[in-house]
Amino acid sequence: MKTFLVGGAVRDKLLGLPVKDRDWVVVGANPEEMIEKGFKPVGDDFPVFLHPDTKEEYALARTERKSGKGYKGFQFYASPEISLEDDLKRRDLTINAMAEDENGNLIDPYEGESDLKHGILRHISPAFTEDPLRVLRVARFAACLGFKIDDGTMKLLKEISISNELDTIVPERVWTELEKALTGKYPARFVLALRACNALKKLFPEIDALFGIPQNKKYHPEIDTGTHTIMALNQSVRLSSDPVIRFAVLVHDLGKAITPKEELPEHTGHEERGVDIIDNLCKRFRVPNKYHDLAMCVSKFHIDCHQIQEMKPKVIVEKLEELDAYRRPDRFEKFLVACECDSRGRAGYEEKEFIQAEYFSKALEITKEIDIEFLKNKGFQGKELGNAIKKERVKILEKKLC
Repeated sequence: MKTFLVGGAVRDKLLGLPVKDRDWVVVGANPEEMIEKGFKPVGDDFPVFLHPDTKEEYALARTERKSGKGYKGFQFYASPEISLEDDLKRRDLTINAMAEDENGNLIDPYEGESDLKHGILRHISPAFTEDPLRVLRVARFAACLGFKIDDGTMKLLKEISISNELDTIVPERVWTELEKALTGKYPARFVLALRACNALKKLFPEIDALFGIPQNKKYHPEIDTGTHTIMALNQSVRLSSDPVIRFAVLVHDLGKAITPKEELPEHTGHEERGVDIIDNLCKRFRVPNKYHDLAMCVSKFHIDCHQIQEMKPKVIVEKLEELDAYRRPDRFEKFLVACECDSRGRAGYEEKEFIQAEYFSKALEITKEIDIEFLKNKGFQGKELGNAIKKERVKILEKKLC
């Protein structure tokens, strides 16, 4: 019975990254032996045990074969005769198929360390195509590590994408991979990798539809909306580490992909259409409320932020109220960051100061100066109090900002 540290812990250690979770493989043991040593069995699909002290997962060395559709359609076989190399071979990428023995020696039968050094995401065997979830995982690793996808692996990703296997991935798992990608150093590579293997149009058709749609015929005819979205997402990495902001940037222009026959009445712009699309996307993937909320806010009001200096004080106050900026200043600050990413996501604007955010933020601070208690003491209440507050906000804005 031998125990090996495997997978992400070994990879991250070699990369010099913090090791968050440690997984172990046990070779030469059976379930009864594990239980005798105090390990607690968990999981129904294959023999996994929790260490009695550390509570870390220890799995018996196993092999697998495809037995049904989807990423759960596998049968696993665990036996004391299965070698460490056999267990590692069933994994997705070479960089995830390394192990370390109890003395710290590296076991690397598929040259994962070399691919780490060269920044390559490479599959191990043709069985790679049996698990559709690997499309999302490879795209996520591209986003988090910035690695290049091997040409042979890209070919296999395309094979998965043209099948119906992607449809078997549950929405929550799709969101989990996207959320992880948004925390990486290169989140745009998640989108680009999925698009390169033709998976984006199946998993996120709303985002895929942006490519080829003019961004702004008058001011920016040289790029399409998909390219602009990628540029804005790259800017979000520079301006914030918050994945909530990055998600809002990713989806802020979804309304531009609506075709004429699907357009809402003429008085609504693409930002209004985008709200409905984002709402449907978030419901489909069960996106957490904090992401959903800010994304809807940015989609609906980002054009207003860009044009804020052209607005009259009364309209500025109305926009602040619609944004709920007085009660939710933290969300308002995130909104401004997302709008700045949008502004900088254009050729020639990457380093340009986004003065609209400062102007909008200053308007909020100025209008917060009014004495609401004074108005209450004058007898205003209910709707009349709200009107009085708005009137005072407009008045002080006219005096101090405009």
